[in-house]
Amino acid sequence: MIKLVATDLDGTLVRDGYHTLNPRVNEVIIELKKKGIAFVAASGRQYPSMRNLFRDVKDDVIFVAENGGYVVCRDFELDEHHMDKELALQLMDDIRGLEDCFLTVSVKDKLYVENPDDDFLDLLINGYKNEVAVVDRIRDLDLGIIKISAYRKGGIDDIAKKMMPRWEDKLRCNIAGGRWLDFMDKTVDKGEAIAKIQKILGISIEETIVFGDNYNDLGMFKRAKQSYAVANAREDVKAAASHLTDTNINDGVLKVLETLL
Repeated sequence: MIKLVATDLDGTLVRDGYHTLNPRVNEVIIELKKKGIAFVAASGRQYPSMRNLFRDVKDDVIFVAENGGYVVCRDFELDEHHMDKELALQLMDDIRGLEDCFLTVSVKDKLYVENPDDDFLDLLINGYKNEVAVVDRIRDLDLGIIKISAYRKGGIDDIAKKMMPRWEDKLRCNIAGGRWLDFMDKTVDKGEAIAKIQKILGISIEETIVFGDNYNDLGMFKRAKQSYAVANAREDVKAAASHLTDTNINDGVLKVLETLL
């Protein structure tokens, strides 16, 4: 019997950067709760963005934000992982040196950015619905940093090939979507966050179902007997999943959740 559902957001449940849900998703979350099935939203997004997306059912969702770096339920903080400050400063300098990339730095309630263009700022504020602060030099601020990201409009894969070998022995590195490369503390992973939630709720891997589309979802796949990749997922992610479902645009996650009802 399924007791826990966990799904990625961008590229899986919704289109990348969208701030609205299919209204049926909210209805299904409530119906799942009545059947004793917990719903977890797990994303690289910041918590305010996720809470806004699920604003109509926010008290019925467990939020795994920042790829597992910040976990919240009904505004109660279950987990929070900060990056080493010296490593964070070094990484910021590295990202600043990348061509055509934007640097973003996440704390639990805000996202900091330097010198964004209008399109990127619009995506952050009006697309993702982030709480954003534009500053001259992030490194001058005393922040409890959860995640640092590089964003590139033209795609991040070639940047990831250069950056990940330099940092993967020091930090957790994840490609999240086609345009984001995320860095967190080594202990941070969506799968580890799901494991903690399972322990708190007394739910097993066999009682868990998860959905994803990208590399930062693979940790979740290890915490569920039934893992679904959406049809638009990366090929490596499809290969790691135990099942496939329709694309995010065609409500692949919702179609599976309906079967649980």
